[in-house]
Amino acid sequence: MKPNSPNPSPTLSQPAAKPVATTLPGVPGVPTSPSPLPGAGASKSKPPEPKRFFPRPRQPVLRFTPYAWAKLQWFCFCGDTEIGGFGVAADPQQPLLISDFVTVAQKVTAASVSFDDTAVGDFFEDQVDAGLKPQQFARLWLHTHPGDSPTPSSTDEDTFQRVFGSCDWAVMFVLARGGKTYARLRFNIGPGGQSMVPVEVDYSVPFPASDFQGWQAEYDAHIQPELLFGAIPGTGAGSGWESDDFVAWSNRRNQELDLPRGEAELLDDQEWLAEELDALDEALWDSR
Repeated sequence: MKPNSPNPSPTLSQPAAKPVATTLPGVPGVPTSPSPLPGAGASKSKPPEPKRFFPRPRQPVLRFTPYAWAKLQWFCFCGDTEIGGFGVAADPQQPLLISDFVTVAQKVTAASVSFDDTAVGDFFEDQVDAGLKPQQFARLWLHTHPGDSPTPSSTDEDTFQRVFGSCDWAVMFVLARGGKTYARLRFNIGPGGQSMVPVEVDYSVPFPASDFQGWQAEYDAHIQPELLFGAIPGTGAGSGWESDDFVAWSNRRNQELDLPRGEAELLDDQEWLAEELDALDEALWDSR
């Protein structure tokens, strides 16, 4: 050491703190990672996310306003034939709520309905002019059955496929005179499909009063009943066509066709056909 040189003070160094090792419970001698100091880098665990529940879609329901239901019932009991028409949904947000039943010119029998193509086109144009979309007037096909069974016939199925098969969705509805109903919704979106839908009368919506005179005028203007051998002239509720007139007309028709039948046989044939159709409807309904 040099003289007069101060003796430097020794530097005191503190030993580094060693982490305290812990052992796994029940396994002596197996150290774990050091326990962190309280509050040093401790992360708070996130609360579990609440489960998300998605409500099941409600089953579609075909609903009628009291006015539309009363009008359809009136037409069902107005004659001894089928009667067809279109359901009109006034509310575009509720396409399955039928506010009116509208008929067009048609030829009808006890087992069939044939619409006049020109009349259908005119009806569609009138609805478009009134501001309605096709989903509100050209998707709901309604018709009646004079028997007790609402089961669609093969003719009904062919008509539904031919006329409404290309629509994105459509409904076939049948009201039988016995009060039973049939409603089937078919949709062609995606893979497509079809299902039966329940029917209700919704009394919670506003509806106008019945219009028997207007319904009678619509029936007389649009409904043309037909028999096996042709149309009955002047028929229709309130047309004044009485039973004696029918007998006279059937006699004239038989003479024109040179048929070896009298009016009694012709009437018996008509009654027999109606009974057979009723029995067939009941058998088809019971087999479901």
